Amino acid sequence: MIRSAAALSLFFILPVFASNIPGLEPEKSWDLDGYVKYMANVTLPDDNKNVTEHQVHQRFNYEYRFDDHFRFNTSLRNRLILGESAEIPGYADLVDTDTGYVDLSSNWLDKSGAIGNSQIDRFSVNWSNEQWQVRAGRFRINWAMATLWNANDLFNSYSIYDFDYEERAGTDALMVSHTLGYASNIDVVYAPNSNSDLDSYSARYLFNHNLWDMQLLMGKSLSDRVIGAGFAGDIAGAGTRGEVTFFDPIWATIPGQSENSQLQAKTVVASLETDYSFNTVDNWALRASILYISELQDIDSGLHYLNMPLSPKTLSFAHWTYYADVGFDLSPLSRLTFAASYYQDGSYFVSTTNTYSLANNWELLAVLQHFDGLESESLFKKSTATQVFGRIKWSF
Repeated sequence: MIRSAAALSLFFILPVFASNIPGLEPEKSWDLDGYVKYMANVTLPDDNKNVTEHQVHQRFNYEYRFDDHFRFNTSLRNRLILGESAEIPGYADLVDTDTGYVDLSSNWLDKSGAIGNSQIDRFSVNWSNEQWQVRAGRFRINWAMATLWNANDLFNSYSIYDFDYEERAGTDALMVSHTLGYASNIDVVYAPNSNSDLDSYSARYLFNHNLWDMQLLMGKSLSDRVIGAGFAGDIAGAGTRGEVTFFDPIWATIPGQSENSQLQAKTVVASLETDYSFNTVDNWALRASILYISELQDIDSGLHYLNMPLSPKTLSFAHWTYYADVGFDLSPLSRLTFAASYYQDGSYFVSTTNTYSLANNWELLAVLQHFDGLESESLFKKSTATQVFGRIKWSF
């Protein structure tokens, strides 16, 4: 599957130029960019042996513009993973996971200590004019108002621990958008699932009132009926954002799962976030957020939680979760950020991130993450671990 899709992508990566004009460079109808990253990391669990991993991650982003209204986009990511992590049973299947309607991921290397994977995570056609936009294929649907925890992001939830996938996953869907006026539009999305009972379809109304962006949404997300709202604005110079979504299960258990699986329950997911940037030479910035989930999923370990499928209902394993970070420039080329989250069961997560710009298209990144707990029964306390990452990235 991946070979045919990749070949189709490469077919479009042929330079097509507008008519040549003497003395002028012709306008391109296509763009190709991407990056190559090398990252090394070591996991230091308290109760087990250390695990090392080396990863080479390469990406192509391609766009072809047929005219002013119609364009095609695709992105291909290739990863080579080496080390002890690649020897863990089931890890190759985790790397190969593709949650889309069409499986566009394939492991082309799978042996002890080495995993190679290619995945097309963007593949879409887009038509638009001044008032309408129609998009079909695999693309990212971003309905988030907040920047950290997104109760309204029904299609593309993401993990705050995964810093190495900046683009984030896409969704196989059809989206129709209609612009109503200034900062106002309606989006309608249909996302099929291999199990038709889990098809998703939702609508969003986005508008602006007194300089505040607001949105209302409703529909069906997998096995739940949903209704939600979000807002984003400014209070005394501090950015303020919030989201809330109510999930009402259609069935007692998720279709396709065993009868002994967890019973579904009506769930409210809500988040509130604020940030403030100081006008200083060092560009100090503060951010804080709080997340509430009324009904929790059954989770037996920290490893299970970090690798489970993402949705607004699995953004945390605690009813209340708190987060704060602070960042500042060490120099014009280097920025340092400290972050921490605390979970109601006593678990906590802390991280330190430093980015350094070597050149316009070269970047160094160092990350330290620690998972622990204040209580003996807290989830992260049962699997205390420290992870250290070092990455170099070249963009083209």
